[in-house]
Amino acid sequence: MAIEVRQLTKTFGRYAALHGVNLKIETGELIALLGPSGSGKTTLLRLIAGLEFADDSNSEILFDDKSVGDTPVGKRGVGFMFQNYALFRHLTVFENIAFGLRVRPRKTRPSEENIRVRVNELLHLVQLGDLGKRYPAQLSGGQRQRVALARALAIDPSVLLLDEPFGALDAKVRKDLRRWLRELQRRLKLTTVFVTHDQEEALEIADRVVVMSTGRIEQVGTPLEVYDRPATPFVMEFLGDVNRLSAPGGRPPAGGTDADATYVRPHDIGIERQPRRDGTPEMEAVVRVLFVRGAVAKVEMERIDNGERVEAQISRARSEELSLREGETVFVELLKPRHLPPDYSI
Repeated sequence: MAIEVRQLTKTFGRYAALHGVNLKIETGELIALLGPSGSGKTTLLRLIAGLEFADDSNSEILFDDKSVGDTPVGKRGVGFMFQNYALFRHLTVFENIAFGLRVRPRKTRPSEENIRVRVNELLHLVQLGDLGKRYPAQLSGGQRQRVALARALAIDPSVLLLDEPFGALDAKVRKDLRRWLRELQRRLKLTTVFVTHDQEEALEIADRVVVMSTGRIEQVGTPLEVYDRPATPFVMEFLGDVNRLSAPGGRPPAGGTDADATYVRPHDIGIERQPRRDGTPEMEAVVRVLFVRGAVAKVEMERIDNGERVEAQISRARSEELSLREGETVFVELLKPRHLPPDYSI
């Protein structure tokens, strides 16, 4: 199922949650809606689901080129997984998964035998085959997440929508489950949209990432595109660590406007003991903090010319080769500096 939204606008009182959003999602894609709190990502997801409706008559939501803007959630054929999973505590795992099938109108409700077969298939699919008789309170967080996903899949949705599906889990469980979800989605070839504020999560499992801020889409692209070729300062700064610097030898610009800044990731900074002979622009800096973790060394420095903070990330081997010490002066080279257009002004 392909999804398209056109000029989607949504306000809550005086608060504008979405500003004329346009987005196309191809059949079978796994799309991440990524952004901080208040960026509009959950509102966009709920509008696609039919849990909210757009304000503007010019706004459109299309499933396979058919408008569903006025279609209620129960008739859109979407599976929705809430952030808190919303499992029924008084029902077993089996009955939680079967719930969406049992509440169907009599004409479309499967037989008890078909429900049993479908639920058992899903229990096997989400690797909970022997836990059907347990209750949610008897499960771990990761297991409850899988039950919620199985319940969303029970109705054979054309679209799967996930709202912060891993937010309540610890780091290791979250990492394991997102890989599992990626493999499951590829197997099912189901159009999937998930909301997250976790940059690593979005970059790891999504086919494309939709980066949102203040109700607008800043950029849409593959994980490599949005990380390596950010379209705006917001995308650059939101997707990982970044240095925001004035030009080598220059002073911090008055007012600190985005148009005056150079952006460079910590791993795109080179450190030398001596200035380069080829005349490559460099800046002198004093090492303030040196932190080694595993194979990576993080170096925090202060520019001598204007006091700006510079953070670099180099290999542990390179750090040992340089024999860096706090308080020493080094020469810093910006390997992949970027100049970006200013952010949106609302």
